[in-house]
Amino acid sequence: MASVSHSAAVSNVGKIRANNQDSGYAGHTLFVVADGMGGHAGGDVASAIATKRIMEADTAYHSAQDAEFALQAALIAANSQLAETVFEHAELTGMGTTVSALVVIDDQVAIAHIGDSRIYLFRDGELSQITTDHTFVQRLVDSGRITEAEAMVHPRRSVLMRVLGDVESSPEIDTSILATRAGDRWLICSDGLSGVVSNTGISNALKSSLDAQAVADRLVKESLDGGAPDNVTIVVVDIGNGGERQGDPVVVGSASAPLAFGEEPVRTRAPRIPSLRLHPVRETHFEPDSQDYLSELIEEDARRALRRKITWLAGIVLLIVAIAGAALLGYQWTQSRYYVGVEGSTVAIYQGIQQDLGPLKLSSVYEDTDLELNQLRVYDRQQVERTISASSLEDAKLIVERLSNAPAE
Repeated sequence: MASVSHSAAVSNVGKIRANNQDSGYAGHTLFVVADGMGGHAGGDVASAIATKRIMEADTAYHSAQDAEFALQAALIAANSQLAETVFEHAELTGMGTTVSALVVIDDQVAIAHIGDSRIYLFRDGELSQITTDHTFVQRLVDSGRITEAEAMVHPRRSVLMRVLGDVESSPEIDTSILATRAGDRWLICSDGLSGVVSNTGISNALKSSLDAQAVADRLVKESLDGGAPDNVTIVVVDIGNGGERQGDPVVVGSASAPLAFGEEPVRTRAPRIPSLRLHPVRETHFEPDSQDYLSELIEEDARRALRRKITWLAGIVLLIVAIAGAALLGYQWTQSRYYVGVEGSTVAIYQGIQQDLGPLKLSSVYEDTDLELNQLRVYDRQQVERTISASSLEDAKLIVERLSNAPAE
């Protein structure tokens, strides 16, 4: 019978953020990653409250169905606790957190998920993303409006459609039960990893012979090497053949420290209508029932795409105009040059330069003189046949005059 053989949890603030708003937990059978949102004032508090509440679900279960129900109930309870905290501390208004959690029981795994933290399964050399991001751009991908590649660089890729927080009393939580077996390696991570390290990089780390702790450390390092613009939290779970579990439960990130936020008396206030906060970093949330605004965002993205096309088209037109202008100036310069050459059997003065540009002739006969080639000395005739450059029209005429006055052989 399969069971957890090793696990590890690691969290790092990254290279940009001032504080760690992620939390992680690697327990006996329960494993959790929570990624807080709400800025410096509340993201760390939200992930810590949710993680500490969900940790209470780390217990024995009779079946995977019981574990799935307990996980869902734990997330709903954490959501209520977040709402109560915001009610008592208005400075935390708007805080929320993603949660991805799994419980290993016998040969099955119960999963609960909300937000854009992810759960991956590495099995038989292949990496599979188990959860689906609850983000605005994922909806655009699912509806076929944009591609996965476009989603990676979309300006609204951090807008969350679902989180735990003070927005909904009963948020929609994805749950599922999957089979697991010895040799499986599960990964739970915040988008500080998945948004920086490619699937190939993640897969290469998971397929290594390193233990769970070393793999987690390696993935954190790869995120840091990639710039780590966000906190990164990783939980790795190795499934074995039912031997004794190695290691004690580990709490990382903001949940590993005591909660610290300003005290404010409990007060009665009118229900708050959640606002839409669109911001380029992760402190963003999108009201899930705002379908009109969703349509507006989609239209805005369409307008942005149109503006990009117009910008590219204008750039191409300007480039063509610049090239055409440069070509015209270049051609005008060639027509200020003269040389002496052959036209049939006579000497002629040409306007332009001796070279041609493909089918474009850069010179033409300016004046056909009456001077026959056979009247010239052998040396002069050879020079004319090879063309003689002149600095000006007057210089070209002087060359012709010199040729005609040269003594015949």
